[in-house]
Amino acid sequence: MAHVAEWKKEEVNELKGIIGEHEVIGIVDLMNIPAKQLQEMRKSLKGKAVIRMSKINLINLALEDCNADKTNIVDLSEHMDGQVAIIATEMNPFKLYKILEDSKTSAPAKPGAIAPEDIVVPEGDTGFEPGPFLGELQQVGIPAKIDKGKICVQKDTVVVAAGEEVSKQVAATLSRMDINPMEVGINLKAVYEEGSVYTSDLLAIDEEQTLADIQNAFRNAFNLSVNAAIPTDETISTIITLAYTRAINVGVQAAIMTSETSEPIIGLAQAKMLALAAEVADAPGAIDDELAEKLSSVAVAAAPAAEEVVEEEEEDEEEEENSEETAAAGLGALFG
Repeated sequence: MAHVAEWKKEEVNELKGIIGEHEVIGIVDLMNIPAKQLQEMRKSLKGKAVIRMSKINLINLALEDCNADKTNIVDLSEHMDGQVAIIATEMNPFKLYKILEDSKTSAPAKPGAIAPEDIVVPEGDTGFEPGPFLGELQQVGIPAKIDKGKICVQKDTVVVAAGEEVSKQVAATLSRMDINPMEVGINLKAVYEEGSVYTSDLLAIDEEQTLADIQNAFRNAFNLSVNAAIPTDETISTIITLAYTRAINVGVQAAIMTSETSEPIIGLAQAKMLALAAEVADAPGAIDDELAEKLSSVAVAAAPAAEEVVEEEEEDEEEEENSEETAAAGLGALFG
């Protein structure tokens, strides 16, 4: 039986202790993080999470030994890429992912590094005086010229495509231009919580889209509740108002006289009477002088009223826009 070094046994036991003491365990990649920045990140996580670097095989052994108490935690072994470490915390996985992503900083591109996305040198003034730097730009494929006493890049230029290696010459040029296209930080590969393992793609949530989806769901639920007459704290007022309005409309259309419907019923009857009188007004003796005078008054009032209608429609549109903005703001406050 092969001899196992004592320090390896101690390391596995310490890893098991960390895993057993925390509810949420993650695998992180610390590749290409300078020691100084890693130290600062550790300080920022103090009291929130514990990071422990170790050999992959020792972490795997610790996960296997803990699998009996934490079901499926051994599945984290499938995400051991890069310079691996475990991170242990009581935070939920989504909050942990967001904290680690927010802590990332931009960094210069080093020779040999792989570009995570296209590295672009933007069009415009570089700030450099005419000189050898013009030739340096052209050598790495960046179209540049002298303009108004400065070296200017003529158009946005991709100097390194996503997935390609950064050359020594390109790295030096980007550094001189103070372009830091790389992102340095702790990459969370996967997290274990209560029997489930979440990968980083599941933890990356678009907060704005999520909020928009919740607001849309709220609107749909509100409309369903109102139209189906299912009363809730949020919809009962609207349901009662809608029922009252519909009852008044039925009363008016059916000419059922009540204290609420009598005035609109009389007004509707008068409007129909005037409309009928207008149709037969040209026939001799069809209407009397009093009715003719009323029709004349209606005709005179109609001209300025038409202009007012146009203005009112414009005002109504503005009010609708304002009310929509107010409603959106209210929902934003509700879910903010």
